[in-house]
Amino acid sequence: MGRGRVQLKRIENKINRQVTFSKRRSGLLKKAHEISVLCDAELALIIFSSRGKLYEYSTDNCIERIIERYERYSYAEKAHLMNDSEPQDDLCQDYGYLKGKVDALQRSRSHLMGEKLDNLSIKELQQLEHQLETALKHIRSQTNQQLLHSIDVLQRKEKSLLEQKIVLEKKVIESENSIKMLQQMQASELSHAEASHSSPPTLEATNSLPTMNIGGHTWPAVLLAKMSHFCSDENCPPASVEDFCLQINII
Repeated sequence: MGRGRVQLKRIENKINRQVTFSKRRSGLLKKAHEISVLCDAELALIIFSSRGKLYEYSTDNCIERIIERYERYSYAEKAHLMNDSEPQDDLCQDYGYLKGKVDALQRSRSHLMGEKLDNLSIKELQQLEHQLETALKHIRSQTNQQLLHSIDVLQRKEKSLLEQKIVLEKKVIESENSIKMLQQMQASELSHAEASHSSPPTLEATNSLPTMNIGGHTWPAVLLAKMSHFCSDENCPPASVEDFCLQINII
């Protein structure tokens, strides 16, 4: 006689229930792997135990991509079926889809912030660690690029400032030299002017004046005019021009 159909019901014994769960779980994961390899199918399997522990299997360890594909397909199917429904129903469908996306993004953000990690498996934690390491590498690379760019800009500014400093120093030196030359010229002109004012008149200056020959001597006309006032009965006419100049204190 053949075996009768086994009635499926909850196993009351806790130990037997746990053993059965472990065996059936392993067999289910094995079957999922076989169908994925044999039939080249994308497959995602999610199992939660009675204690809330997560077990999963996915093709190429891309369960997030498969779930996202499922959500897109499910949303497209629902949109197609509800195409003739009222606008209010469409809004409800959109709300449900967007709410699911927001919840998924919030969970992902919490995991990246190191929060709510108790329900993650070892594989999920390893994937999360890999994502964080990749993100950290990109951040460090971008930071280094920004620092190198800032250093290059500062070096260019430094070079420009040094060139401006050299130009200004040359202008200052040229201005100082021009001021010194101007001061020397003013001092030279002042010394020449003082020398010309302090030198006494000489006979050479009188030689350029109009002259008259009297008594065998050449007399300037100006001295003749002075001599006419100077000479009297007590003062006889001088014998020469030099004697007259000495008498009137010209020389």
